[in-house]
Amino acid sequence: MVRDAGKRLLGDNNYPAAIYRLTVDGADIAQLISPRLISLNLTDNRGMDADTLDISLSDHDGLLSIPPTGAVLHVWLGWADTGLVDKGTYTVDETEHSGAPDVLNIRARSADLRKGLKTKREGSWSNESLGVILWAIAKRNGLVPQIAPAMNAILVHHLDQANESDANLLTRLGEEHDAVATIKAGRLLFMPRSGGKASSGAALEHITLTRADGDGHRYLQANRDSYDGVRAYYYDINSAKKQEAIAGGGDNLKDLRNSYSDRESALRAARAEWQRIQRGTATLSYNLGKARPELIPELTYTLVGVKPEIDAIIWHGGNVQHSLTADAGYTMSLELESQLPEAEDLGETPTKYSGILAYYRDDKTGSQKAVTAGEQTTPKRLTHLYASKASAQRAVDREWGKMQEAPQ
Repeated sequence: MVRDAGKRLLGDNNYPAAIYRLTVDGADIAQLISPRLISLNLTDNRGMDADTLDISLSDHDGLLSIPPTGAVLHVWLGWADTGLVDKGTYTVDETEHSGAPDVLNIRARSADLRKGLKTKREGSWSNESLGVILWAIAKRNGLVPQIAPAMNAILVHHLDQANESDANLLTRLGEEHDAVATIKAGRLLFMPRSGGKASSGAALEHITLTRADGDGHRYLQANRDSYDGVRAYYYDINSAKKQEAIAGGGDNLKDLRNSYSDRESALRAARAEWQRIQRGTATLSYNLGKARPELIPELTYTLVGVKPEIDAIIWHGGNVQHSLTADAGYTMSLELESQLPEAEDLGETPTKYSGILAYYRDDKTGSQKAVTAGEQTTPKRLTHLYASKASAQRAVDREWGKMQEAPQ
């Protein structure tokens, strides 16, 4: 009666209750631990880093049993008015009991990073497609490969796996091809790091967040390492002379450690690293006072009403952290970085620009469209993917004005 009377008084301000479900080796224990829950933190990582689940429980009466390592936890999170969202399975690998007051801490990692992926192996491939290599890695680890069509047919002239685990090899291939390599729900996913697309190439949902959705943010704009570009070295087949391939351009170039067997591979690796550096020039941490359990890494975002510089560009989602506590309820934090326009070619950056080129996301179709100024033979392409035609036009006009004022 008291609860119903309170709901009537709250009326439209009635706030939905956070709900969760947790099973241990298939047995549902949510109701048993609910009065003891201090915090539940789940981090959904991008890439080969294992997703983590941390649970803290009160053991004030000493009745809790410490779960064995290797136990499998399955967790769902959500809201009473919208239902639960499956957040995956995790294997317990660490438990800790402390006091007083007595608290049981349980840490688990995603069950998908199986032992075989960490076993060091020897092998090599020559003149094989990237898809063939990834299928071989998936097969020997009992995984279902899901490779983006754009990545599947890329020719790899030569690749060595020397005393290297499959997990490390996948990470290296992801870095060299500017791709996301990850293991989720028994699947090996490999897709461009452009964000907003599934491994099949289908578009993922684009998310719009307003100032009212967030209860905290941290925006950082920085000239990362002050690099003007990236240089990779390679050797021609018929020559012992070291050659170089450059993405970007200028006096301060970052040199990659590895040498490559051909120009195409070297230039692809240089461009991948250059794009990683450019994405890091603008980052945003955004906290949601009311969590959205459906949000995952690799989604793209538009921010509205936060700050003109933040609202002007499209954001690419990285790690997602869910937090459920007795005091703060169900909240979450998003790690975002600036979204780059999709790469068009593997050409090196010209030394002199003839105009300006910027891309924006068309809100109706979700496709990329261009805004230009000047002659487009060798245009300077602006770093960010803009959130609207108007913001792209402002950026183009600003850069075109600077180019016109610069001494010829």
